[in-house]
Amino acid sequence: MSKYVTAAEAVKVVKSDDRVYVQAAAAAPTILTKALTERAAELRNVEVCHLHTEGEAPYANPALAASFHVNSFFIGGNVRHTLKAGNGSYTPVFLSELPHLFRKNVLPIDVAFIHVSPPDRHGYCSLGVSVEATLAAIENAKLVIAQVNPQMPRTFGDGIIHVDEIDYLVEVNTPIYSHEEIPFTKEEERIGEYVASLIDDRSTLQMGIGSIPNAALSKLKNHKDLGLHTEMFSDGVIDLIESDVINCNYKGTLRGRVLATFLIGSKRLYDFVNDNPFIEMKESSMVNDTARIRKNPKMVAINSAIEVDVTGQVCADSIGANMYSGVGGQMDFIRGASLSEGGKAIIALPSITKRGESRIVPYLKQGAGVVSTRSHVQYIITEYGIADLYGKTLRQRVTEMVRIAHPTHQESIERAYYEMLH
Repeated sequence: MSKYVTAAEAVKVVKSDDRVYVQAAAAAPTILTKALTERAAELRNVEVCHLHTEGEAPYANPALAASFHVNSFFIGGNVRHTLKAGNGSYTPVFLSELPHLFRKNVLPIDVAFIHVSPPDRHGYCSLGVSVEATLAAIENAKLVIAQVNPQMPRTFGDGIIHVDEIDYLVEVNTPIYSHEEIPFTKEEERIGEYVASLIDDRSTLQMGIGSIPNAALSKLKNHKDLGLHTEMFSDGVIDLIESDVINCNYKGTLRGRVLATFLIGSKRLYDFVNDNPFIEMKESSMVNDTARIRKNPKMVAINSAIEVDVTGQVCADSIGANMYSGVGGQMDFIRGASLSEGGKAIIALPSITKRGESRIVPYLKQGAGVVSTRSHVQYIITEYGIADLYGKTLRQRVTEMVRIAHPTHQESIERAYYEMLH
């Protein structure tokens, strides 16, 4: 097929002043972005936009600021420096709404860089481990370039696209970006126990990546008939699916199937989801739609935060005024879980940072973003317990929150809050 070209040939279609969308997370098509970066001298003012991506982001080098500007919808560690350096921006957006920005032409896409499995005998490829907003980008881009990789898992759901929708195909054979599971600390294990204590049989779960979600999942081995409707998942769910703890039999949305919009984990995870009809990968506008999330009875949303104040305001996207990550899907799921019959919205975090500073604070740092407001939050969990804030007055919340702060900080937090009021 004449569509098959080298990466260098494919990226020649990108022109100065174009906007390029790059598929996210573990599916980041880094062979294409590297080839694009090598054209820096010929290009000016190309906007490269994406959610968090794994791997290197050479176009984010501040020395190439005249050629490339990074627009992050969720900030990954590989581009975080661009915000201070001036060659990057952050666009706040709920993950549920990102596809609409492309469909409504608020952010027109010139070229989409994607990463797919090889076409099957019918000519269909799979977006594999990351659908998120990529489908909307493909539909609305003037040109679509795909990295075609036999190591990309073939997943079911929205991410099945015909080769006719792709303008150029670049054959590669590289491993998908992976994360091995990190052992959890005793504090994280304790948090996991508290989280698990709030989860009833027949609940549907949403949780992210990391030690706390994995710690919580490790405590669910004796639960029954759990469901999974989540923005993303990692290795922690595999044993629970294989032992029939997670069977999705009582979900209200897509019963009998796991629902997610992207995945990051080890090769074991990618092998598990490959050609597995139990896993459905759908666009983020569907997965993160609050109206669909709330249809799951006993929906439990488990999210984290950078800091939480004693009234329940959750900062999860910035450290003070410095952007760190993004809004993502936290609000989508916190609201969906809160509105679900028997649902629970949980924020789980260690009580202190690695440097010993309290993450339960009398007031958020100056410039900090409130991702979930004090009226959205139900449960806050640290290794010191569960604060149930639902229906509580501000004064009652302060008492609850101080109780789950690190003991060395409890008195000073409470005092600072009340001093601020007078």
